[in-house]
Amino acid sequence: MDEPGGIYLALKLAARLYSKPLDVLAADELRRVKTVAAKQHEIETLILTTPEAASVMLPESSIETSLMEIRERYASDDEFNADLDRIGLDAPLLRQAVERDMVVEAVLEKIATTSAVVSDTEVEIFWFMHMDRFRRAETRVLRHILVTINEQLAGNERPAARARIEAIYARLAKSPERFAEQALKHSECPTAMNGGLLGTVPRGQLYPELEAVAFALAEASLSEPVESELGYHLIHCETINPERQSQLDEVRANIREHLEQQRRSICQKSWIKSLRSRAAAGA
Repeated sequence: MDEPGGIYLALKLAARLYSKPLDVLAADELRRVKTVAAKQHEIETLILTTPEAASVMLPESSIETSLMEIRERYASDDEFNADLDRIGLDAPLLRQAVERDMVVEAVLEKIATTSAVVSDTEVEIFWFMHMDRFRRAETRVLRHILVTINEQLAGNERPAARARIEAIYARLAKSPERFAEQALKHSECPTAMNGGLLGTVPRGQLYPELEAVAFALAEASLSEPVESELGYHLIHCETINPERQSQLDEVRANIREHLEQQRRSICQKSWIKSLRSRAAAGA
């Protein structure tokens, strides 16, 4: 995999699969990247022999933009050139690899445009067959106040923390409209700067003991103090957005896009399969 296009493929795969530079992959990760890159390089080589590839004309500006995007990941030209040298490339070879990659993408995009158009009927059938996918779970707009428990910090020992949260609760029980103000003054969570606002929260995002309380509250109501591993909390439920079924018109565009992407991918894979079959027959 010493050819520029192969090296470039391996670099892209290392980033996509592991979010790492190629030269810091573990041995098993590197083996996987090399295996996938070799297969992909074989397919791309076939693609580049087709009439479709021969007809591709890349604008110089597009090539320069792609190269500039790569260059901008580095703090300096020296760092950029050193990295290229380390992986066995230089500026001309990188350009060659980028052009190759862009031609392959252009060909596959062209092939994808030959896929059949998704009809309204197909969108509607998908909707009726997969309605559960479009069920919106219940969410709640929540605020909270946190008083941490820290036996090494004066005023945050368990009894003191409990006394502080009880005092805040007593004030809010009389004047719940002061919740944001009290959060700003007393909460030890970063959300204090925004009045304790946690935002629109679905199930599964809070500590279990907090979720159980938060999703049992009525709208516009305040919890009693509840303890988590962080400390003591008060939770205020501002709004309940109940679970509901999304309507077809709300998701029609998303369904169409999903079906189009699926159809384009099938079209591309079928074309590549035919290339490989012809190559095998001619071998």
